[in-house]
Order: sequence, then structure tokens, then C-alpha cells
Amino acid sequence: METIFGFRREDLTSWNSLVALLNRPTDPASLGIFRCLFGLLMAIDVTQERGLSHLDYKYLDGAPVCRFPLFNFLQPLPLDWMYLVYVVMFLGSLGIMLGCFYRLSCLMFISTYWYIFFLDKTAWNNHSYLYGLIGFQLTLMNGNRYWSIDGLRRPSIRNAHVPLWNYTVLRTQIFIVYFIAGIKKLDADWVEGYSMSYLVLFSMELVNLLVVHGGGLFLDLTAGYLLFFDATRPYGFVFVSYFHCMNSQLFSIGMFSYTMLATSPLFCYPDWPRRFFGRFPAWLRAVLPLTLPDPQPSTSCVYREINTPKLRLKHKLGAIFTILYILEQFFLPYSHFITQGYNNWTNGLYGYSWDMMVHSRSHQHVKITYKDGKTGEIGYLNPGVFTQSRRWKDHGDMLKQYATCLNQFLPRYNISDPEIYFDIWVSINERFQQRIFDPRVDVVRADWSPFRPNTWLMPLLVDLSPWRSKFQEIEGSLDNQTEIVFIADFPGLHLENFVSEDLGNTSIHVLQGKVNVEVVEEKKNYTLQPGEQIKVPAGAYHKVYTVSENPSCYMYVYVNTTEAALQENFTKLFELQERVRNGTETEPLPPELQPLVAAEDEEVNATDPIVQLFLKRQRRMKEVKKRREAGVLERLERFAVKKYYTIRRGFLMTAIAMRNLAVGLPPLEQLTREVAFANMKAPQADGNQDERLKDEVGHGEL
Repeated sequence: METIFGFRREDLTSWNSLVALLNRPTDPASLGIFRCLFGLLMAIDVTQERGLSHLDYKYLDGAPVCRFPLFNFLQPLPLDWMYLVYVVMFLGSLGIMLGCFYRLSCLMFISTYWYIFFLDKTAWNNHSYLYGLIGFQLTLMNGNRYWSIDGLRRPSIRNAHVPLWNYTVLRTQIFIVYFIAGIKKLDADWVEGYSMSYLVLFSMELVNLLVVHGGGLFLDLTAGYLLFFDATRPYGFVFVSYFHCMNSQLFSIGMFSYTMLATSPLFCYPDWPRRFFGRFPAWLRAVLPLTLPDPQPSTSCVYREINTPKLRLKHKLGAIFTILYILEQFFLPYSHFITQGYNNWTNGLYGYSWDMMVHSRSHQHVKITYKDGKTGEIGYLNPGVFTQSRRWKDHGDMLKQYATCLNQFLPRYNISDPEIYFDIWVSINERFQQRIFDPRVDVVRADWSPFRPNTWLMPLLVDLSPWRSKFQEIEGSLDNQTEIVFIADFPGLHLENFVSEDLGNTSIHVLQGKVNVEVVEEKKNYTLQPGEQIKVPAGAYHKVYTVSENPSCYMYVYVNTTEAALQENFTKLFELQERVRNGTETEPLPPELQPLVAAEDEEVNATDPIVQLFLKRQRRMKEVKKRREAGVLERLERFAVKKYYTIRRGFLMTAIAMRNLAVGLPPLEQLTREVAFANMKAPQADGNQDERLKDEVGHGEL
């Protein structure tokens, strides 16, 4: 048992033996290297995902913005003071990396980090939560015993043993991240391949299902075990390294992939850095971590060589913390029966459940209606007004905060005591688009408690889930120009919809239940049964009432006739351009088509709008091709330049804020020049170039 698990059965037979085990002297080398890597990654994270580079956009003083803190009393400080908060967090992460004033640095980091974290629920995700947990753990650990400035300042702690529980807590935390994520992926939607069906990596659907969903499930369930045991650790390293490297390229998840890579060596023998750096030339060892084999004794540990080792209070507290923390971490992902107010179609606020990538959502229709409490006047708000996030659409607690905020802002626009109604349509994991909240409820006055179920949450129509396999059959029978949207609605409710004039061929097909379609302008009603359909006019409103006892299911089938005509014109222009270039076109080109034969690098002013769009699209596709075919060095240069200007802006704006706090605001003209200098981009960069190049065949210009 000691060979396989690292401890003996006798170590678990009594409280004292367990305390002695958890405080067993352990080499500090691996913990010190992880501390350094974690601090470095968090310092980078401050400028990236934490948002230092765009802090002024998020916390601009005086801007009417609805915010979503965990506790409503939490509010952001004035902008210049928020920059100071980020400076403290950044210095704390640097202190952790260097092991300099280690405990103070940890406190600086976690206090500001958790403040920022609790300040905005819309930014919550699993890996941001994990960073805060690891920062908290390091605060209680002896992470500065190896390769640290504190060790140079205090020889008594340099290269000193650390108790085993320091490693136990970190290893168990990472095991939980993997294993609970695997347990969550046993959800039927993941197993059947609906959770990440939008991520198509392979042409064959079955291969995509097995590799993406099956591979992800298998790796999460087994990664912790593979890393723990000596015999399987090399295979675990290969699998998790490939997995995280792939994720870093597929998803925008900041430092998460690199942080998880940094945790993998924690499962190795703690002295691995000594053996690793011992292979370097002697002239390099002055700046490398220590390679001396024997750490010095520490009062934080219990040494078995002493016949009756004395268990101090701090030894017992370390053991108690380890046990309680591990139990709490296993419990929290399943604690949603307590915080029922945060449960929606998925349990709890996305963040501490390790249900990574299990749920994907798409929103088809969002309508916000206000009603003046005095005059009864009804109006509509632009979805997302007064907020910088879209995440409120899926969470009842955020919707309540948003409605309360709108109730406070709208009186500025002569709307008295407003009532706020939300009609939000969501599809989760490729199901029907359906309402998530009751559109008849005034959310301002609706009851909400963190400990009681949300009464105005509409149930997810899971009984209709088998229709998803039929969706694929229906979509497969359509041509490339035809689009389709699947809708499910509750009895007694109706959908009010407007068909754009671009959608010249739109029809409603009933799949289940019974609906009544009202064409508003014609003042006519049509009752449809399953299998029946009706064409609805473009450029006009219509309403679809569910009149059956059970939920109705229907689908919109439509063609974007404007885009289809544009594509047809593009095809004709491309064929004409090719004929001119290869000399087979005999007819002279009219003046409006002359730009088609201009040199590729020549700037031309096309007068015809279709020709303008065609040439613009060609330039965009050429740039996309150039970027995709770029060499490794060119890509690295482009990446480095982009990151440089992002980090540069963050530090320059921080310097401006620190100056403002120290000596006050300068004249407005000077401040404008300083901000303009901070906003400077690379000479050849186009601010929206990356975003435009993501869609090489679409027509965003429409």
C-alpha cells in the first residue's frame, strides 16, 4: 500500500497518526516551482482575462450601467481606485511568483481577486473560480521554502521541508476539477453529442462524437487517476498536455490551459526539480533552483524519527483544514439544493460546479417591455440597454438585478414606477427554442430568494428532447440557402414576430400541438394542425398562439432572398472576372464593372454597390488566406504585437490613474492626449480586422 499510495494503512488508524501523516516532511521543490509558475500566469491574467487593458470601458465613472455583483451592496470603486485595486492584485501575483514577502503577497492577491470576482457574476466561470481557490490555498501553505527571495532573506526557511498536506490539498483540488467535470459529462446531452455539436472538428459526425464528447468524458474521468499513480503518470502527462494545448487553441479561456499544465508536475515526486535542474551545466546553476538533495528540518512538519513526535496545534489545524476543505470541495458542486434561487435550467451559477462545456445555448428572440406605472403607457427597450453583458438572459437572479436597475434608470426618461417584462427565447443543447422565463411576470416586483425555487422560471421541455434527432433529418433535406428555426411554446402563450423584408419566403410548419396564426395587418386568423403550414408575409407582424392543451412545436422555414440574390450576383461577377482575366470575354465592360479588371493591389472606387461589396469580400478572403498560410514566425510576430499593445495600454492607463490619485487630474486636453497615446495601435493594424476576418463568406456589411 505504501508503494502504491505513499502511506501505510496504520497511518489512518488513529487521529494522531493521521495528523502525523499529513504533516510528514516533504521536499518543497515541486511546490516552489508551482508557486512561481502560478504567480507568473496570474500576473499575465491580470492584464488579460481580469481586464486591466480595458478597465476604463468597464468601470467608467458616471456611466449608467447595470451591474451584477454577488451581493448587492458590493459596488465598484471610482475608476482610478479600481486601477489601484488591479495594481495591488498585480503586485501580489508578482510577489507570489518571486516568493517575496510571500504571505503578504498572497493576501494582496486573493483579497483583490475575490473582490473583482464577486463584483461581476457575468464574468464567472470555472477556471476563474479555480484561480481564486489556488490563491487561497497558497496563502496557507509554505510555498516560499524553495527558489524564493524570502529564502534569501531568511536562511532559516530556505530549502526547508513543507508538510505533506500542502501537496495533498493541491493534488486533490486538481483531481476534483478533472473527476467532477467527468461526472458532470455523464449528462445525457453530453453523451449523445449535443453539448458541443457546434464544435465540428471532423467531417464525420460519428468521429466528432467519439473524439470530442467521448474523448473529453474519458479524459476527465481518468486524468486524476492517471496522474496519481507512478505506472500511469507518463501516459497521463501525454493525454492532459495534448488536451490542454488543444483547448488553448480552440477556446478563449485565458491562462486556464497553461495553469492546468503547471499543476501536472505536482503529481510527480516532490524532488523532481532537483533532478531536472541538476542536469544543467554548472555555470547556470547560480540562477537556477537549488539542486542540493537534503532540505533542512522545519517546525511545520512532524518527524517520525522521533519516538514520540510532539503534535503541535498548527499540525492539528493543518490536518483539520485539509479534511474540511476536501469535503467542502466535493460537496459544493452538488450543493444546489440549498441555493435553489440560483437554479435555472442548469443548477447554480456557472462557476463552482466544474460542468465545463456541458451546456451550450443560443438565443433567438429577446424582448424587454416596460409599462409606465402611472399612465399605463407600454414601450420596448433595446435588449442589453444599460449593461455590458448578455449573460443576464439565462439567470433569474441576474434578471431580477437587471429589472431592478432598469426600474431605477427609466424614471430619468419620464417613465414613472415602471414595470419590466422579459420575453427570452433560448435553445439549450440543440433543443427547441422556448421561453425560459414567464413573460407575464413583472420582474421588478416578482419574488426572488437565493434559497427558494424561482416561481417565474418556465420549465425546460425535456419531453421534447427526442425531436433533436428529427431536426437533423429535416435540416439535411434542405438546400444551402434555406434556414430553419424550431420553436416550442406553452399553452395560453403566444409569440409575436416580425418577418424582415429580406426573408421573402417564410412559412410556419406545425410539428405538434395546435396553433392559431394571426396576421396582424390582414386581421385574419388561421388554425393549423400538425403537418399543416402557412406562408407569412414579409415586412409585417404576425402572432402565433398555442391553443392546444399541451405545448406546441412548430418551425419557421425561410430563405434570405436578399442574401441569395447577392450570392447569385457575386457568382456572376466572379465568372465575368475570370473570363476577362483569361481572355475569353469578348464584350467590352461597362464603366461600372471596370473595377473588376483592376490590379489586385490597386485602389479603385467602384460606383456600383454590388461591385463594392464583391471587391471588399475578395480583399477579405485574400487576407484570410494570407493569414492561414502564414508561417510560424509570422504568426508569432502577429500574436506578440497584438499582446504587446494590449498590455501596453493596460500599464499606460494604470500609470495615468496612479498619477491622478497622487497629484490630481490634469487639464482635459492633456488627459485626452495621454489616453490617445495609450490607445495607439500597431501601424498596420485595423481595429476590427480580426473580427471581420472570422467570417470570410458571410455578409456582415448587410
